[in-house]
Amino acid sequence: MSSLPDHLDIHLIRILYLLLCEKNVSRVALKLNQPQPSISASLRKLRELTGDPLLVRGARGMVPTQHGQSLLEPAKRILEETERLFVKKMPFVPAEEARTFKIAAPDYLDCQFLPNIVAAVRRESPRSRLEIHTLGPEVDYVRLLSDGNLDLVIANWEELPPHLHMSKLFEDQVVCAMRADSPFARRTGFDEMTEEDYLRLPHVAPTQMLPGFQGVIEAYLDGRQLRRNVMVESAYFGLIPYMLTQTDLVLTTGSQFLRFYEKFLPIKTFKVPIPFPTMNFFQLWHERVHQAPEHKWLRDQVSSAAKALI
Repeated sequence: MSSLPDHLDIHLIRILYLLLCEKNVSRVALKLNQPQPSISASLRKLRELTGDPLLVRGARGMVPTQHGQSLLEPAKRILEETERLFVKKMPFVPAEEARTFKIAAPDYLDCQFLPNIVAAVRRESPRSRLEIHTLGPEVDYVRLLSDGNLDLVIANWEELPPHLHMSKLFEDQVVCAMRADSPFARRTGFDEMTEEDYLRLPHVAPTQMLPGFQGVIEAYLDGRQLRRNVMVESAYFGLIPYMLTQTDLVLTTGSQFLRFYEKFLPIKTFKVPIPFPTMNFFQLWHERVHQAPEHKWLRDQVSSAAKALI
């Protein structure tokens, strides 16, 4: 079997298709606005490539050979597929289209943030599906983004992973909280907790959320060679505020997360006596979907939900 030529161009396939349809070199030249000798030269080249005359004289002009006729449909398919390859991307019409969007996020976000994203997607694109995945140390989110199994990852990082697109969503100040009627909370004001108090008190902390990422709190303490008294680790971050109501434990996290629970749980928030850096939350995505209209729309919904928090 002979190999394909290195530079077989689409224009030559178009000439082949038109010749088989029109069965006339002059009419093809007219359609393509090319001189007749140029089309004749292309026919010679096509005969050489296929090893077949393709068009031969018949009773009423030129007719395709049997092999030539067999090439008509494949040539048509190639031209149609090529047109689809290079058609301009159509804008995403949220109200009319049905897509599946996959977002991964930790559960220590503001409690209204993800629900607001869900509400926006349901409102603007009711036929679309939304999958929200958790993040944990076993989740290789960089690979999942690259493979198309995730569209967006939302979390906070000190150093962002390389080779990914990002946009900043919001900042959150680090505070700590405990049961409002605990002995320490009853005798201490908002600004009266000392560094010694903070390190000595029993803490509850989330288990590692992202692979290779220690977390803002522990990373900062390690950098200052300080260690807090972590007595409980929990993978269920959303349950930790309820743990505070029945124990003497202290939780350190973003103020936006605690703001929701302060409304209906008997907990008290304190200013942390250690200057932890601000928690910066981002959305990350892969180059694979960077230009896709539907993914640009999704990122806009996430950004809008973040602005609503502020």
